[in-house]
Amino acid sequence: VFIRYAFLLRALCVTGYGFGPDQARAADPPDSGDTSIYEVDEDYEALMEELEEEEGGDAQAVQVADPLYYWNKGVYHFNDKLYFWIMKPVTRGYKAVTPRFVRTGVSNFFNNLGTPVRFVNNLLQGRSEQAGVELGRFMVNTVAGGLGFWDVAKYESPLKDPPNKEDMGQTLGVWGVGNGFYIVWPVLGPSTLRDSLGKVGDSPLYPMFYVDSTGTVIAAEAVDQVNDLSFRLGDYESLKESALDPYTAIRDAYIQYRREQIRK
Repeated sequence: VFIRYAFLLRALCVTGYGFGPDQARAADPPDSGDTSIYEVDEDYEALMEELEEEEGGDAQAVQVADPLYYWNKGVYHFNDKLYFWIMKPVTRGYKAVTPRFVRTGVSNFFNNLGTPVRFVNNLLQGRSEQAGVELGRFMVNTVAGGLGFWDVAKYESPLKDPPNKEDMGQTLGVWGVGNGFYIVWPVLGPSTLRDSLGKVGDSPLYPMFYVDSTGTVIAAEAVDQVNDLSFRLGDYESLKESALDPYTAIRDAYIQYRREQIRK
């Protein structure tokens, strides 16, 4: 059970934007003539914009309690080393031998797999229309899109635009639950008390929760994370070079980003 819950705290990436399942593939331009695949969403671009605004001083500061500062700062440095020593070398090798259309298909598959989480949270937030689009896209892409590897739903007018990503952390925010305090998890990256509890609540909705083989779960998670990072190699380095204090920049941008997600 612990492995399942740990696996499904998966939406928060190691460094705050490095590799999460529901984030955009904006850093890697599409191959010419590639019309059968789609970019999963715009979450990553939105987070990077928040980071740039935080550094430029244009965004209104969003305060969050950070009583675990020394723990968080230590875990941030651990995750930083994990990225440079393990994740980046592995991902560079994976990217070198895997065509982009295959990598995007893998991203599509895992995005499709996460539909139950988004569908239920749309319903809990009273967004019945968005829930219907999620369900329709899931049915079409699962049946006609090779279990979600191809986004064939984009050719259907009512289904071509995926709704905003929704999760239990956002649902709790819509219901008026505050952030609580900021926390950085080893490997999983930045979060808050509310978002951490939300991920635990989301976990039974994710199909991999019911896979009994620990090896299969770990392998699937590794493929998803490495595949996702393959679209954004180099962006973390760029942020570190431009930020006066990367830890603070990531923390403030994460809180701002989550606030904007809840407002949508």
